[in-house]
Amino acid sequence: TVSPAMPTSGDASGALPHPHVVLLPSAGMGHLVPFSRLAVSLSSPGHGCGVSVATVLPTVSSAESAHLDALFGACPAVRRLDFHLAPFDASEFPGADPFFLRFEAMRRSAPLLGPLLAGAGALALVTDIALASVVIPVARDLRLPCYVLFTASAAMLSLCVHFPAYLDANAGGPVGDVGIPGVYRVPKASIPQALHHPEHLFTQQFVANGRELAKADGLLVNSFDAFEPEAIAALRNGSVAAGFPPVFSVGPLAPVSFSASEPPENQADYMRWLEAQPARSVVYVSFGSRKAISKDQLRELAVGLEASGHRFLWVVKSTVVDRDDEAELSELLGEGFLERVQGRGRALVTKAWVEQGEVLKHPAIGMFVSHCGWNSLTEAFASGVPVLAWPRFADQRVNAGIVARRGAGVWVERWSWEGDDGVVKGEEIAEKVKSVMADEMLRRSSTVVREAAMTAVAGGGTSYRSLAELVARCCD
Repeated sequence: TVSPAMPTSGDASGALPHPHVVLLPSAGMGHLVPFSRLAVSLSSPGHGCGVSVATVLPTVSSAESAHLDALFGACPAVRRLDFHLAPFDASEFPGADPFFLRFEAMRRSAPLLGPLLAGAGALALVTDIALASVVIPVARDLRLPCYVLFTASAAMLSLCVHFPAYLDANAGGPVGDVGIPGVYRVPKASIPQALHHPEHLFTQQFVANGRELAKADGLLVNSFDAFEPEAIAALRNGSVAAGFPPVFSVGPLAPVSFSASEPPENQADYMRWLEAQPARSVVYVSFGSRKAISKDQLRELAVGLEASGHRFLWVVKSTVVDRDDEAELSELLGEGFLERVQGRGRALVTKAWVEQGEVLKHPAIGMFVSHCGWNSLTEAFASGVPVLAWPRFADQRVNAGIVARRGAGVWVERWSWEGDDGVVKGEEIAEKVKSVMADEMLRRSSTVVREAAMTAVAGGGTSYRSLAELVARCCD
């Protein structure tokens, strides 16, 4: 892991390059990954920005620590800036999600950013949405342009912007369907679970951030105009909120491969296994880095994958924080399962971190059973892999709706998410996997999405122009 004592990256004098942008991610791989992708894009020869990434150590998860190690090791143009947090007593929020606690610790330490940013010689700051309401005022005091990277979809950004006004008009009543002006109606069942509880720590952070966003110098979103036309247009033309700052659609941000130069013998086990599989024959299954699935549902998913008859690569997660994950796969998935599926060479099941962007680009992958975290979906869109959407919490039902609406996959809306009663049975999972794998029309529409994504990020495309405009504002 990265040592907290490691000095801040920079040249021998400690000076940082100019022009220079500081990126401030929050906690969790879902936030760190798009920031690292943005850092690499901005610092590339095509854009030429000096970039530092502010880091807080120790990280919440081992995956974050390993990712930071790889980023700074492989990309010397991206510098490290240590952000030391003020003491924080987590006992104030008993039972809270450890990632939300880190958000709160960083938010309370925002006043410490002033000297850090001034000492770094920053010309602009890009902060995480989770920190927006406390960081924007700090940047304003420093007269430093402040942009916000929204790490989810443009539809979710429109909900974040509109939700405070919805609450004000709702006068303390229960949260129901939320009609977003110029976009569409988000049904009550798709509103993130926490937002139904005004006292929830995440809700307090979400609403505070939503109220402050109009004061940012601009919003970056990891999406592209052709994929979310309603939400992006409504944010830009003032339908969602009058006088809203510029919105830069810069997605899909390209995955950063830290192992592309590795010789074949050093490839990860899962990549070597994929190399031996026929084209479009493998079902890739991953529910992301943030939430665990119940043991009962894991067992049914195991039954379903085996009964589908298809090859599969399954990344299993049984705890919220990976450092706490000590359970054996055989214990989680049932006696004899691993021996049956892996013994035939038709499956690989792992609890290790995988480079998902590389997996999804592999020609052996035929479909993706996904929780619909936004990073996962943008990787699927860019790879043309059809998605079987199974959202679990937070923004994921909103994202699953986008998948279905744009023909990038299918969503079984009745399948449970966190807090729902019931377990989806293996037989139903097997039938749906077989159906998606056999759906040639869905495969074709996923290819259309991939081509639109490639056009957006290519020279002259909408996302390429958005990023170039951002660079012109921040770095020229």
